[in-house]
Amino acid sequence: MTSSLSMARAMDFLCEHTSSKSRVLALLAHDHGPTSLTAVMTCKNPKHALEATDILRRVLALRDAAAVENELAALTAQMPDAPAGSLRQAVMRAASGTWPAERGALLTTTDLDRDSEPCDDKPTDPAPATVTGHPRLKDLPGKVVRITHLREFHITDEDALLHAAARRGWEPLPASELGDDDPRDLAGAVIALTGDSDVTGGQTLEDQRSAEVLSAEDGDELADWSAAPVVTRFVHGWRLRQQRKRPTAGEQTPNFAALFAVRDCPCKGEDPDCEECGWQLTPRTADLLYTALVLLADQAYDDAHRLGDQFLPDANATTWEVFDRLPPLTWTADHRWRRRMARAFDDLAADLVRGKWPEPTCTAEEMALHLAIEDAPTHLEGRRPPTDAHHTLPEHGDDYSWDGCSDLLFQDHDVLMLFDPKLGGIEDPEDPANQSMGMGNLRAAAWFAPFGSHSVRDPRRGFRR
Repeated sequence: MTSSLSMARAMDFLCEHTSSKSRVLALLAHDHGPTSLTAVMTCKNPKHALEATDILRRVLALRDAAAVENELAALTAQMPDAPAGSLRQAVMRAASGTWPAERGALLTTTDLDRDSEPCDDKPTDPAPATVTGHPRLKDLPGKVVRITHLREFHITDEDALLHAAARRGWEPLPASELGDDDPRDLAGAVIALTGDSDVTGGQTLEDQRSAEVLSAEDGDELADWSAAPVVTRFVHGWRLRQQRKRPTAGEQTPNFAALFAVRDCPCKGEDPDCEECGWQLTPRTADLLYTALVLLADQAYDDAHRLGDQFLPDANATTWEVFDRLPPLTWTADHRWRRRMARAFDDLAADLVRGKWPEPTCTAEEMALHLAIEDAPTHLEGRRPPTDAHHTLPEHGDDYSWDGCSDLLFQDHDVLMLFDPKLGGIEDPEDPANQSMGMGNLRAAAWFAPFGSHSVRDPRRGFRR
């Protein structure tokens, strides 16, 4: 007898409230059908439903039921036995990422074709070698190219824009569907005109495209079937980041000339085989790294304060300084995780203040140092007048050697693989690719685990903010 259940993948958890009850629902992705909703639990207290949804989302992101053990016990103690039991069961399923689903609930095009009967008076032709209905990526015989397009427009003449769109047959949305931010449906009018090279009544500010060939073997999937949001990283924010302020003149900065004293070799760099001419972390390089780390820490604390426990994609802001630059697997982290990430920048800056190389002691610090090395050059270009104290530091041939920093301050660069959408799941130590490269646990919950006993930070150090 064939089982009536199949296994689906949990994608998210949602709340539904009425005047008499609240429900928690699981959004499921299926291999052979569209996404669906299934009930998790029903309760009378809407606050309990919201707390349950938050717990389930964090378990789903971390794949770790133990991470919410105390909160789960406190919540279920306030609930009747039936919803409490359902919630505990849901937490275990969220931790595994899989969910049982009724097969009969999913009717696909394939099912309809199989159940239909051919007409008696017509011969049955062989099925054509084409895919009908809504295929998966693996079902398509040819290559699939995904183009992601980012365009931004400054509306310089609203009336001209609306008239041009109307001539194309566009009609604005009903007033009942428009908000105060866009009462004339300018967004809809722009969409109607984006096929043109120039949008009437508008000035193009940004026009970027990203292209990739999808591969089912690499875990890619068509957008209509994808269990995760389609995410593309465009180059963004550099003009703003170049305007970040370094510590003001009134603030005391470390004496990097003494902390990282320049060593002069007798050969004066003329002997390419000289063993004394090793790479140096110079005072000027240390100064820029320190500036970048301190500013990133401040920005991370600010982000953490504004975000709280919100998922980054759900938060209503587009001005995040740090956390949108981290791999997407961290975007569902909670407030405490984000504060610890902010402290990672501070810990590396503190290493520099003590005259030590900022060598990461955990995955979070690796990512923090990568961002600092990326930002450090922007704190020099066009920002330092000749009278700036930075220019009084000793000069050396290794100044601003960011490639040297990347090569010599890290054990490896495995954490950067988390940005590659084709390597989904590689953060899991059970993943075959992870195991073949000996990467270890790169899941967000493990980012602060020290690499070894010699690299453990003082647990009593607290937080600067």
